[in-house]
Amino acid sequence: MTAVDVVLIGRNEGARLVAALDSVRGRARQVVYVDSGSTDGSVAAAEVAGALVVPLDMTTPFTAARARNAGFAALSDPQYVMFVDGDCMLVAGFLDRARAHLDAHPELAIVTGWRSEIHRDASLYNQLTDFEWRRPAGPILACGGDMMVRAEAFSAVSGFDPTVIAAEDDEFCTRLRKAGWGLERIPEEMTRHDADMHSFGQWWTRAVRTGHGFAQVGHLHPEYFRKERKRVLVYGLALPLVILAGAPVHWSLPLLGLAAYALNYLRTARGLEREGLPRAEALRHSVLLTLSKFPNLIGMVTYRVRHARRAQMRIIEYK
Repeated sequence: MTAVDVVLIGRNEGARLVAALDSVRGRARQVVYVDSGSTDGSVAAAEVAGALVVPLDMTTPFTAARARNAGFAALSDPQYVMFVDGDCMLVAGFLDRARAHLDAHPELAIVTGWRSEIHRDASLYNQLTDFEWRRPAGPILACGGDMMVRAEAFSAVSGFDPTVIAAEDDEFCTRLRKAGWGLERIPEEMTRHDADMHSFGQWWTRAVRTGHGFAQVGHLHPEYFRKERKRVLVYGLALPLVILAGAPVHWSLPLLGLAAYALNYLRTARGLEREGLPRAEALRHSVLLTLSKFPNLIGMVTYRVRHARRAQMRIIEYK
């Protein structure tokens, strides 16, 4: 039977990390916890749980990508590695099902499953996050940070890019696909996530981080996130300019710009309904998705400024 190891990463996750450690206890050959400068007792909790603790050197800006690479490097003779974020609990049985799928499909580098929110209805923002996780099963272009990876494939592409601060999983998956590997989501519950997002400010910061990922990964792989970047430029930049610059020219131009936003809102809400969301939720979520282009734009500009100045890429935390 192919050995499966687990790499957990975290920073000040507190009780969420304790739950994550409990969920993997006794289910893997090796468990490594990579800590990114926690001050809340996370390291002690991981040691009590029997995990090998790898503290990141804080003189270098930390990223989730860098943490996962450090966890992989600490494993002894890895074969399959299950990466789990420290705010997630592993669902019982997933490791065996994912391992069996990788065993049966040697062309696959990654097997992932479904992530869902523990407290889905605690806030509108948690609901929206939960909806983001539920994507169709089958061959995929990319997935989130919870994934089972074939060690051979991980090594072949030199793991994650430690300089990518957001959407590092998309970037990693893109390089795997370009190297000829396949990726697949199986129809199985995989992890339970705790977004713990209860304020508009948290959601806004998370959306800024998303925009940073659009720009940085798009810079590395121009074909990726192309549609997302275009939407941000249209709805976050071009339309506001039309509204502001058009007002002195003719009263109809601002109205046309506002109508475009209204149309986008309704189209998005209908799309969410078609994907299974109740109408009331679809209408509320569509407000956030329509607004998201503005923080996304801030994130994209942040990356461009950092890149132009050759500044270090530092993470954007929302909790």
